[in-house]
Amino acid sequence: MTQLLRVQNFNVSSDGIGAGAAEDQSLESPFGLPDPGELFAWAGATASWPMRSEPGGSRGLDDYFTRDFAHNIGAEIMGRNKFGPLRGPWQDEEWKGWWGDEPPFHTPVFVMTHHKRPSFTLSDTTFHFVDGDPAAVLAQAREAAQGKDVRLGGGVTTVREFLEADLVDTMHVAVSPQVRLGSGIRLWESPDELRDRFHLEVVPSPSGVMHHLFWRK
Repeated sequence: MTQLLRVQNFNVSSDGIGAGAAEDQSLESPFGLPDPGELFAWAGATASWPMRSEPGGSRGLDDYFTRDFAHNIGAEIMGRNKFGPLRGPWQDEEWKGWWGDEPPFHTPVFVMTHHKRPSFTLSDTTFHFVDGDPAAVLAQAREAAQGKDVRLGGGVTTVREFLEADLVDTMHVAVSPQVRLGSGIRLWESPDELRDRFHLEVVPSPSGVMHHLFWRK
């Protein structure tokens, strides 16, 4: 079977924004947004949210997408700014990113950067720092995934790069209609921009989120 490149549980506002401007990102503000929790509150409310510390949570459609996040994923690709806010040459290789000692990926992760550093492992996640175009990085990730699919984790700029290279096979974007940000890094002006290459189905959730499901034509 073909290994798919999948975007999953990617969150944007009603005006298509998924992150703040680069200058607004910091160690304390990974998304560069005043309240990023507004965008992924739907997932945090589900029974399957991996960081849930108490019993309970919702079931149904939102919970399905939360559970599906890791299904058949063998590797992840992310941009450098999803790993951390630092630009340019690495100043401190002792800092291991935002993800703590138990990162949520549980697979090899390929961090796209023009400034390489040695790979390292935290728990069952190994981070590799790679310099290459989207096709070359995807080839590395597919090999590491050992037949499973590859997740394209973001951020927004990285997802756009892979879309522009026509490498994305499926995409799930959760749009929060009640959240309008006005400025930041935009995934799209309208999801209709992608209809030339993708089928699109929009499924409303009782939580208020609109799940946009894209699959390649």
